[in-house]
Amino acid sequence: MSNDLRGTTIVAVRKDGRVAIAGDGQVTQGQSSILKGNARKVRRIYNDRIVIGFAGSTADAITLYELFEKKLAEDNGDLTRAAVDLAKQWRVDKQLRNLEALLLATDGKRMFYISGVGDVIEPEDDCMAIGSGGNYAIAAARAYLDSGAVLSAEEIARRSIRIASQICVFTNDNITCEVI
Repeated sequence: MSNDLRGTTIVAVRKDGRVAIAGDGQVTQGQSSILKGNARKVRRIYNDRIVIGFAGSTADAITLYELFEKKLAEDNGDLTRAAVDLAKQWRVDKQLRNLEALLLATDGKRMFYISGVGDVIEPEDDCMAIGSGGNYAIAAARAYLDSGAVLSAEEIARRSIRIASQICVFTNDNITCEVI
């Protein structure tokens, strides 16, 4: 589960009852300029009970996570319902429809990929990723999980972003990680 939005990589990893979402800090303009190296694209919302990571246009992503937090409040913190409500509104609202961003979200039990085309997807396995380096990060996370490595969800998520940063020019190794 990844896309070609440039400028970031976000990965979510579930292991031993914990979920970690990690992301890099690079903000890229166009194909060749780095604007910032320490952006925070992984955040806790809804009284620190939900962790999200976003990829895509920064302003669009911030608009979406603020709307998502409102949906969580309306749905009394029900992650599944709020994710579906957000995707439905995102898809039908003319202004929201043009937003270029993706979200990963978790409450520590469930994980979702949420997009503006109406996708609310739970992963088949215990990881998912978005952004320009998403394919590299998810490959690394799956390899760590499949290997039986004695690493925590956080360690796997951080290592997966670091690997993606060594391959994807739109991803750096300034990593933010939240665990729930």
